[in-house]
Amino acid sequence: MLMEKEMKDFGEKVDALIRGEHIGRAHARDLFREVLLDRQPDLQQGAFLAALTALGPTPEEIAGSWEAIYEIDTVKVRPEVPGPLVENCGTGMDRIKTFNISTLASVVAASDGVYMAKHGARAITSRCGIVDIVEALGVDVDCEPSVTKRSVEEAGIGLFNGMSAKVHPQALYRILSQIRFGTILNIAGSLANPASPDIGVRGVYSPGLVMPLAKTMREIGYRRGIVAHGLDGKGERGMDEMSTLGRSLVAELHEDGEITNYEIVPQQMGLPLGEERVILSSLDIQEEALRFIRVLSGDEGGARRDIVALNAAPILYLNGNASSLEEGVERALGILESGRGMQKMRQWVQAQNTMDPGLKMERLERMVQAACTV
Repeated sequence: MLMEKEMKDFGEKVDALIRGEHIGRAHARDLFREVLLDRQPDLQQGAFLAALTALGPTPEEIAGSWEAIYEIDTVKVRPEVPGPLVENCGTGMDRIKTFNISTLASVVAASDGVYMAKHGARAITSRCGIVDIVEALGVDVDCEPSVTKRSVEEAGIGLFNGMSAKVHPQALYRILSQIRFGTILNIAGSLANPASPDIGVRGVYSPGLVMPLAKTMREIGYRRGIVAHGLDGKGERGMDEMSTLGRSLVAELHEDGEITNYEIVPQQMGLPLGEERVILSSLDIQEEALRFIRVLSGDEGGARRDIVALNAAPILYLNGNASSLEEGVERALGILESGRGMQKMRQWVQAQNTMDPGLKMERLERMVQAACTV
C-alpha cells in the first residue's frame, strides 16, 4: 500500500514544477519510475506529466525521464548490421499538421543503404502516426522486437512500436493508450529506442527545444545527431520537421561532442518554397497510405516530394552517404524519382511480419496499382 510520505514527497516535486522550479535529472528519473511502476495515484501521475511538460524540461530532466523508461520499461535488442544504426522521428505537438514526412524520409534513407531502426507510436497529437501508416501498408506493428530486429538486418529498416507491451512491457504502452495530449513522453519516450541507435534525427514542436534536445542526445550517448524545428513562411507557426515553407532552426551534434546551431532555407538546399495546403495531412489513413505510395513510387513530385527529400537529407548526411545537406537533398530526390523507395517498402513488409506476409504483399500491390493509376 502506498505510504502517505511517498505521496507527499512526489507531490512536493510536482509543486516545485508548478512553481517553475526544475528538479534535475535524478529526481526526474525517480518520479518517472514511480509513474512507470504505477506507484502513485492517477491524478498525481497526470499532474507530474503536465507540470513538467508545461514548464519545459531541461536536457537533464529529459535524460532522467529517458533513463527511467529505458532501464525498467524497454526491451533491448541490437540488430547486427555492418554500419551505424540510425533513427528519425518527430515529437508531435506542433501547430502545422503535416503528412507523415519522417516515415517517408526513413524509407528513402534505407533505400540508400542506411540502417534505420525506428521507434514510434500511433497518432496522439497528430492525425496519422508512423504505426498507423505502416500498418495500413502491411508492416506487422504488433510483432515481437526480435522480428523488428530481423527486419532491420534483412531489409535495412524496422519499426519498434512504442505503444506495444512487447516493446515497453511495464507501463509506457499503458500511459500512451490513456492520453490524447502531448507530454514529455513525446520526447523522452521516443528516445527509449530498444536498439540504442548511434545516430538520430529529430524534429521538435518548439524552437526552444532544439538545443536542449541536442544536449540530451549527447548526454545519453548518441554519436551524431540533428534536431530541427521548421517554420512557416511568416515564421509564426512551426512543425516538427525541416520546413520547405520557410526557415528551419537546426542544432547539430558532432562526433566530438560539439553542438552547432544554424538555419537553413529551402532555396539554399536547391528547393522551391512549398505550399502549406499540399503538405497537410488528411483525416483518412487509407488516403494517406496511397499518397505515401505515390511519393515513394516517383509518381508524385512537387511540395510533398520536396519536403521528404529535405528531411531525408540529414539522415544521409550524418550517415556519410552525402557530404552535406545540399548533397543529401539531391541524392534523396534521385531516389524518389527512381522509384527505389517503393521497392524498399516492399522489402520492409516482407521482412517485418510474424506470419507469412503473402496476403499483405498482395494487398500492398493492389494499393500500389490504385495509387499509381489515380
